Amino acid sequence: MTRRPSQARERGIPDATVARLPLYLRALNGLAERGIATVSSEDLAVAAGVNSAKLRKDLSHLGSYGTRGVGYDVQYLIYQISRELGLTQDWAVAIVGVGNLGRALANYGGFVSRGFRVAALFDADTAVVGEQLVGMAVDHIDELESVIDKRGVSIVVIATPAAAAQQVADRVIAAGITSILNFAPVVLTVPDGVDVRKVDLSTELQILAFHEQRKADRETGSPMMAEDWAEAMDA
Repeated sequence: MTRRPSQARERGIPDATVARLPLYLRALNGLAERGIATVSSEDLAVAAGVNSAKLRKDLSHLGSYGTRGVGYDVQYLIYQISRELGLTQDWAVAIVGVGNLGRALANYGGFVSRGFRVAALFDADTAVVGEQLVGMAVDHIDELESVIDKRGVSIVVIATPAAAAQQVADRVIAAGITSILNFAPVVLTVPDGVDVRKVDLSTELQILAFHEQRKADRETGSPMMAEDWAEAMDA
């Protein structure tokens, strides 16, 4: 696979819009599975969890305005968004780190249907290297650069411990990779032109905990205000 900029980037689609396109695509696929042929912007917005004005503005960047009184053609909009996201191509993905998380990612069945193919697996543990997983052998991390080149990898998923993540990122970038999905609990330093998406499960759980605490405070009617925190800290 020849690596190239996404169509969304080439067309100047805002990053915030690009981040919402997968939400629309997921909602549209759900509608298609239910046999729904057309959908209004209001109904699609509800299914995607955004407001309808924002959805219409986002889709206008794709040149898709729908048909007044009819709405959007579900299958055609699926095609449009998939094309913008580059999902009409076959993207080769490598996963570095074949622990519990790496194995779960490798076994995820949704990759192929969304245009991604796990093309390589790497680990530093000699007890894991050579093991067959999802129809391929786990390669040693020492073979990283040569395997990436040989198998035409375009995207690398880092699922290593935090201490190893930056070194892995440096190596894959030197090998020509410009798209990284990082599951390691560390912020990676990368040069301009390299896109990193970070998935931090602990951060997401902490945000949920915040909202749970807020709901509990509202139910009890006794939220801890800033002055309460200050008093507690001084005690």
